[in-house]
Amino acid sequence: MRDINKIILHCSATPEGRHVTADTIRNWHLDRGWSDIGYHYVVYLDGTVATGRPVERSGAHTKGLNAHSIGVCYVGGLEALKNAKGEWVDKDTRTPEQKEALECLINDLFEQYPEATLHGHNEFAAKACPSFIVRDEYGYLIDCYGR
Repeated sequence: MRDINKIILHCSATPEGRHVTADTIRNWHLDRGWSDIGYHYVVYLDGTVATGRPVERSGAHTKGLNAHSIGVCYVGGLEALKNAKGEWVDKDTRTPEQKEALECLINDLFEQYPEATLHGHNEFAAKACPSFIVRDEYGYLIDCYGR
C-alpha cells in the first residue's frame, strides 16, 4: 500500500449543473495520453461518490505530489455560462449533496490515512481549482483531526 500524506481536492472545471461521470473524465484523461483517470474519487452533483483510479495506484492530479496523495474531484467548478468576454469563470458550484458527500469522504479518508492532511489543488498550482478555499470550508475537520 502507498504511504498517503495528502488528500487533495479538485473540481472537474465543468459548468454548474452539468453532470459528467468518472468515465467521461477518464476519457478526457485518456485522450491526453494518461493511463487512466487522474482522480481516485469523483463526487457527482447528487452526492454519489464514484471511484476513479484505484487508491493503490498513484494518481495524476497534482504535479509532484501524486505518489503520496489521494485526488478527490467534485463535478463542477465553473459558472453555468461564459461571461461577456466568452470566458469561463471559476465558481464554487458544489451542491448541498456534494458538500455532504465530500465531508463524509474526507472523514473516511482521515480515518483510513491518519497522517494525511487536507488541501486544495490551488495550494500547489496557480489555479482556482477547486474554486473554493479548502481551509475556510473544512477547517473544522482539519482542526478536529489535528491535521
